[in-house]
Amino acid sequence: MTSSRVALVTGGSSGIGAEAARRLRQAGFEVYAVARRVDRLAALEKDGVRVFAMDVTDEESMTSGIERILGATGRIDVLVNNAGYGSYGAVEDVPIDEARRQFEVNLFGLARLTQLVTPVMRHNGGGRIINISSIGAVIYEPFGAWYHATKFAVEGFSDSLRVELAPFGIDVVIVRPAGIVTEWNTIARDGLRETSRGGAYEQMADRAVRTLESVDNRLLSSGPKAVAKTIVKAATASHPRTRYASGKGARIVPAVRRLLPDRAFDAVLRRAYLH
Repeated sequence: MTSSRVALVTGGSSGIGAEAARRLRQAGFEVYAVARRVDRLAALEKDGVRVFAMDVTDEESMTSGIERILGATGRIDVLVNNAGYGSYGAVEDVPIDEARRQFEVNLFGLARLTQLVTPVMRHNGGGRIINISSIGAVIYEPFGAWYHATKFAVEGFSDSLRVELAPFGIDVVIVRPAGIVTEWNTIARDGLRETSRGGAYEQMADRAVRTLESVDNRLLSSGPKAVAKTIVKAATASHPRTRYASGKGARIVPAVRRLLPDRAFDAVLRRAYLH
């Protein structure tokens, strides 16, 4: 058992998750970082982070993982639901099984881990659940329908959950990154190319890929450290906000979206992504 505060970070193998695990450790937490591929967690282990494999689409993997942490520490004070990916492609082209997997990873895995940690947080008199959303929860893009649907769902889920858990001293916080330079972007673009190849949307998808590539740099986007700092702030604040924006454009882009009527925003997207 431990007297230190314990944090669990999913999707810890790279990018935002890895940086968040390191910074939470530096902030004094006993940190567990999990991902499907444990070989990619070796660097974190050298930094004092405890690591093991967990698949957020597998019930046994999640339940045994939570039991492992509780058996060693007796507590989980902070859950950072960071695991997720972007499945891009035209709705017509994306197999429905892939759409279901997008929800399994981005929403249902998050929800199931929340169910598993809530009892111990209630028992211990409080805790904090930090759900990593996206600027994609307030805007939309062609070819990103399934991804955006999951992030809209994460925010609706989190808002309802926040009200439910407040009487038990459990805070639910949304962190909403904007453009962040990580391998997430490459995976999303590669998936879009592959899904669209040889079909009716191929030329438009190629244009969309070029647009996505054009902002994937440190001039227009932030690095994962920016979001990791925000996560630590959300984890340690005595009275956290319900939402934190993080990264370049995280405040400006949603503001523009609020100002523009739907048809005007549609026109902006068509020019940027399709022509």
